[in-house]
Amino acid sequence: MRRAVDIDRFIVRNGPAWDRLEQLTARAGHRLQGLAPAEVDELVALYQRVSSHLSHARTAYRDPALTARLTRLVARANGAVYGARGRGMSAVGDFFAWRFPAAVWQSRRFVLASAVLLFVPAVALGVWLATSDAALDASAPEAVRQAYLEDDFESYYSSEPASAFASKVTVNNIQVALMAFAGGILLCLPTAALLVVNGATLGMAGGLFAEAGELGKFFGLILPHGLLELTAVVVAGAAGLRLGWAVVAPGDRSRGEALGEEARQAVVIALGLMVAFAVAGTIEGFITGRGVPTALRVSIGVAAELAFVSWVVVQGRAATERGVTGAVGELDRGWDELAEARERAWSR
Repeated sequence: MRRAVDIDRFIVRNGPAWDRLEQLTARAGHRLQGLAPAEVDELVALYQRVSSHLSHARTAYRDPALTARLTRLVARANGAVYGARGRGMSAVGDFFAWRFPAAVWQSRRFVLASAVLLFVPAVALGVWLATSDAALDASAPEAVRQAYLEDDFESYYSSEPASAFASKVTVNNIQVALMAFAGGILLCLPTAALLVVNGATLGMAGGLFAEAGELGKFFGLILPHGLLELTAVVVAGAAGLRLGWAVVAPGDRSRGEALGEEARQAVVIALGLMVAFAVAGTIEGFITGRGVPTALRVSIGVAAELAFVSWVVVQGRAATERGVTGAVGELDRGWDELAEARERAWSR
């Protein structure tokens, strides 16, 4: 009840500013030519102000209807300021600097759920195999386990030329990610199942090496590429869960509206992850099984993982604070260009 009252007060207090921004955006026209110079200043100031309202509404109220309204308003105002500017490579820069990290950061609750679905089965099965003779015997015949530990697992990473192997695993990982993403539409169930199965596969391998006292060998081969690869799979799963949850709990929106709005951010996540999978595949193909010292290849994997996580967390938070939603079609090049919008108007 208190939250409902707070939302009503928030809307009453800031509604006039939202209405005014909507009016100015509608009149802006091509390169803001429909506005007087003073009105461009007002548009920029309101854009900044309403962007902060959007960020506050997301964290404080979690009201889908309010968030959707402010998201559309900020996106339209954004387009009024930037819509006529050249795109090209700068649009690619905007995507990776703002949209992708914003979309991932704003999906962090789903990232957590996805991580639980992947890593809890991995740890549970790994511990069970490492501590239970019955589970170990049921996993595979002893001869098969011995071959897997002594040769098969390690030789897999050098079974093909580096470039061919890197391409193969990159394509395979992208396919897994796309299945995790698309499967979410079916009430999250296929995505959850895919994460659990992949986690169980990881846990089985780890459990076998742990029981044999060779966890060091296991981590030395998994961590170089696996840190980034598994993180990307978790994020892809989060995008799928986000789509599915829009169908399960759309809030004040229709299921079609909720799915459409969430899909605009989920697609950005899916596209951005292609780079992460390409990097992980390159490490797996050219480093993991190619005679690079263990300490060096693990250090490379850790560096790639830290770079990805730092990029998503630091840049994602900054983008969110600026009102970037991470949705398809949104464009945000930072506050410097807002100043340029003022200058264009005053110089006419």
